[in-house]
Amino acid sequence: MRALILESPGTPPRLSVAHVPTPQPADGEALVRVAACGFCHHDRLVMAGTLRRGIPPGIILGHEISGTVEATGTNTNQIRPGDRVVSLLTGACGRCDRCQAGREHRCRNGQGIGHGRNGGFAEYATIPEHSLIRLPDALDLTPSALLACPAGVALQALTAVSVSPGDTVAITGAGGGLGIHAVQLAAAFGARTLAVTSSPHKAPALAAFGADEVIETGELDFSEIIMALTADQGADAVIDTVGAATIRSSIRSLAQYGRLALLGEVGGEVQLNGIIPEILFRDAQITGVSGLSRNTLEQATTMAAQGKLKPILEQAIPLEEATRAFTMMSSRAILGRIALIPSI
Repeated sequence: MRALILESPGTPPRLSVAHVPTPQPADGEALVRVAACGFCHHDRLVMAGTLRRGIPPGIILGHEISGTVEATGTNTNQIRPGDRVVSLLTGACGRCDRCQAGREHRCRNGQGIGHGRNGGFAEYATIPEHSLIRLPDALDLTPSALLACPAGVALQALTAVSVSPGDTVAITGAGGGLGIHAVQLAAAFGARTLAVTSSPHKAPALAAFGADEVIETGELDFSEIIMALTADQGADAVIDTVGAATIRSSIRSLAQYGRLALLGEVGGEVQLNGIIPEILFRDAQITGVSGLSRNTLEQATTMAAQGKLKPILEQAIPLEEATRAFTMMSSRAILGRIALIPSI
């Protein structure tokens, strides 16, 4: 099969498309013919050499996978050849206490797809059955690659901070892959949605996808704008998809008993001098979100089938143009996501 190989990290990385053996599904696994695989910030960090921990040499990257089941190993009970599927981000066992509790992304026996085990920047990938969800016929395979990450991860974040109808929710990095889906989902939940972006050209799209207010970052700290828009009450919840560059302002944007979900960054450093009192006197709750459960993916898939959630795929490009995908992701100019298409 054809697969994208990271020959050496850098900016840009040295990438090539090579022929490698097609994997065979083990017990409880399925062989998936990859239709599309989203290009995540995680992939960019690995390619740049910034993220290295837990990643073996020669790994095939890519964890945002949609495709069709080609074959199954022994002891598969739910998935059959011909099924159209989307995958979780982790090869989850389905048996450990965490999987049984709906925390598949932290499976005790699993490995991250495209991180600890080979992923979807290839024509085929083997994935545990428990990590696959069937797609409704109404959903196109290519954009459905984004239903787990970024859309499902955004849904996991909104659930983690208990967003309810009538809440005011602010979302940083609102034009990115996580952000644009969080905007849609917050609006679908009935929240007043404040979209924070550093890309003014994305403002019309953010409004079209449900933002009640679009806040463009500039000389004025966005927390001051949020306080002005909420009569100094602040946001009930903030979904911070950026990290180090925005966390201080995100905390200052919170209402009393406000909830902050952090997701999307794995390498930033934050100085908390002066910010701890802001957390204490708000009685704020801060939670990290690094993946999604099988239940959340099923919910995201249902919402997409109902027209309540649209995967925002700006462009799908072949494996051979992966360096261009890296450049596009690094520029942060794209709306939503781009995906690689393995098949010629």
